[in-house]
This record gives sequence, structure tokens and C-alpha cells, in this order.
Amino acid sequence: MATITAIRDPADPRLDDYRDLTVADRRPDRPGGRGIVIAEGVVVVRRLIDSPYPVRSLLGVPRRLAELEEDLAALDVPAYEADADTMATTVGFHLNRGVLAVADRAEAPDVAALARTARVLAVCEGVNDHENLGSLFRNAAALGVDGILLGPRCSDPLYRRSVRVSMGHVLRVPFATMPEPWPASLDVLRQAGLRVAALTPAADAVPLAAAGLSGERVALLVGAEGPGLSTEALQAADLRVKIPMASGVDSLNVATAAAVAFHAVAPSVT
Repeated sequence: MATITAIRDPADPRLDDYRDLTVADRRPDRPGGRGIVIAEGVVVVRRLIDSPYPVRSLLGVPRRLAELEEDLAALDVPAYEADADTMATTVGFHLNRGVLAVADRAEAPDVAALARTARVLAVCEGVNDHENLGSLFRNAAALGVDGILLGPRCSDPLYRRSVRVSMGHVLRVPFATMPEPWPASLDVLRQAGLRVAALTPAADAVPLAAAGLSGERVALLVGAEGPGLSTEALQAADLRVKIPMASGVDSLNVATAAAVAFHAVAPSVT
């Protein structure tokens, strides 16, 4: 069972994993940091505990740690109990959710191995907004997508904000980084039997409902909000598909567009 220890000094070195989370160059989940995973709130902390990511410790106010009592029974890690002021001074802001947990990263799956067993994959190019990426993972989890592959210029799904916006689903949806060179590495997916469909608002793209993707094994290629997919990525796809929209609207948020596409091609979720 997790060992609960009360801490009232924000400078206590046992809280270093949680320190100054608003300061970019000090954040442990950012490049140059320790590369750890940070979960916020009871729901997301539970998902972290149930994930393959090895939990290092927890920090929370007494009420939130009490809510996690059953979850902590199977953990042999320290849990630090603090009041709200101590937590706020440590992390750099008032944490409404009242509990944090940190974990080491888990090993990413092999792209080819993931592709061989997947029915539907999402492949991202240039999705560098942490909140968009977190939303995309949450949508993927809800709609039965088997994994997410990250092409060039994508954010790290394990940044704190992405984990929070995804409601912890980045911890359960498998993801991996596409190998170089890009986009030639999309051939790895074709070799595994997946059809690569690029999502684009281009007028000459095939409407999603008419593309015949339902029932097929497919990799849906999505690009950054604004620029969309690169010309090279569009040319490397097997086909280009679009979501028909009302006059005067030319695109959707990338996570929303991906959700529409996931619903159209993923197996029924019960």
C-alpha cells in the first residue's frame, strides 16, 4: 500500500517532481526536464495508476487522497499529503483538482507491430497544439481507434496539458513516432495492410461517406490546424477524403474533424 506522509514545507526536496509546473524551462514534462508524466485530478490519476506507466509518487490534499484509498492499496509508492497552500506554492498555481501523480514513461510500441494488429489508426503531421492533441486522444479512445502515430512537428502527448485535456486517455491509447524518412515511412502501414486516407478540405477530395472506408483497415492522416497536411503527405496517401460542410465554413478543429472521421470508419463501439 502507498505510504502517506504529511508535508507542510513547499521546499521539501521530496516534492521536486511537482515544482514550478508553470515555468516552461523547469517543468519536468518538457524537453530538458526529467521526462516524467504528470496526471491531475482523481479521474486522471486513476487512469495513470491503471496504465503501463510506473507511478513514482502522488501529492494531494487529504480529501482527494481519501478518494483514492482503494487505488493506493495496490501501490508501493510514497503519497504526500499537503494542504492547498503548500500544493499551490510548490506547483506554482492553485490546483482545483487537489491531487497530482507523477510516473516514468513507458516504452512506446513498435510502429510496424502496432500497424499489423490495428483496425483503425490515426496518423498526425504537425499537430503541435497540446490541447488539440489531448482532445484527439480522447476522441480516439471514445471511438475505438487502436493507436495514434506521430509524424514530424507533433507535440509530445505526455506533456501535462495534453494528459489533462485527454482526461488521461493518452495513457491508454497506444502511440508511437513514425520513422524517418517522412512521409515515405507511410509504406510501413501499407505493408501491414492498412489503407492510408488523408483528411483534407480540398474541393476535389472524396466525401468521407462515399470513400468506402467503413469495414476496411485504415490509417487516417490528419494535419495541423491552419496549414493542414503538407503537399508531400497528401501525395503519399492512397486517397484524399473530406467532410462535406455548410457553405461559408471551410474546416473544423483538427480534433473535431478527426472525431467525425473516426466515427465514420471505426468499428461500432458498445
